[in-house]
Amino acid sequence: MDKDVLILAIESSCDETAAAVVKNGREVLSNVISSQIELHKLYGGVVPEIASRKHIEKINQVIEEALSTAKVTLDDVDAIGVTYGPGLVGALLVGVAEAKAISYAKKLPLVGVHHIEGHISANYIENKNLEPPFLCMVVSGGHTHLVLVRDYGTYEILGRTRDDAAGEAFDKVARAIGLGYPGGPKIDRLAREGDPKAIAFPKAHIDGAPLDFSFSGLKSAVLNYINSCRMKGETIVPADIAASFQEAVVSVITEKTIMAAKQYGLDKVCLAGGVASNSALRSRMKECCEQNGLQFYYPSPILCTDNAAMIGAAAYYEYLAGTRHGLDLNAVPNLKLGQR
Repeated sequence: MDKDVLILAIESSCDETAAAVVKNGREVLSNVISSQIELHKLYGGVVPEIASRKHIEKINQVIEEALSTAKVTLDDVDAIGVTYGPGLVGALLVGVAEAKAISYAKKLPLVGVHHIEGHISANYIENKNLEPPFLCMVVSGGHTHLVLVRDYGTYEILGRTRDDAAGEAFDKVARAIGLGYPGGPKIDRLAREGDPKAIAFPKAHIDGAPLDFSFSGLKSAVLNYINSCRMKGETIVPADIAASFQEAVVSVITEKTIMAAKQYGLDKVCLAGGVASNSALRSRMKECCEQNGLQFYYPSPILCTDNAAMIGAAAYYEYLAGTRHGLDLNAVPNLKLGQR
């Protein structure tokens, strides 16, 4: 395509209200994020009703700031990209309604984007030469997916969690050892002070589905260990618990990712999702990919957590493929990857 394509992207699937302007799917002209973390800390997790109300308050502000920072107006934009699932239905509806309103008022094409497709596409922004096919390990608060990216917009899920997502397990374990919300970054920091071999927590392997994940047993093992120590009057060392728990998660994710890459003959591996910013996971994955002759890609931490730049990158390739949504586009909280 000779002409530059500018996408105004909107993301509101959980507790970040975000807008971005992305050029040609890889160049971020602006990426504005209004986080609600401090608000939800009071409750130990995201409260859907509060999140939705906060999105309503912030959505116009972040869009105006994104356009201003990019030094463009709505008249310069070629399409509107918006997350329409999966996520919290009330939160999604705010972004979708805003995108539809702009699309209608400015007669701009509307491109609905799958949230996980956005996370995968974050890798395109800083890795300009990355092209499909590749394997992507998506690790977030709501998802743990091993995804074969066959082409732009074409995905095959090779493995997924059977219960808790990895990020969900991080939050629950963090709460159990008194770290509070959000758990992922706090466990990452505390684990650096602990011994990852102090406690042998289990690593789940599922019969007949070697690429699937399960973290509920690990979470229960951590809770049982803490309760056992309290009943016996034994000393609890939170740093050792954090390090040992993190080691169990990182090792199983890394092992299965390398296994899948070999099984499907892929030489490129990517990380994506909020937990992809975990320093131990990034370090271990990089080391294992080097040992196995695989190229390894990952986004900067700001592009791992929810943001609109990744939605703009995904929307660009959907736009090129001819994806268009009408004003009947609705929020789909349980949207499956690859579903239209």
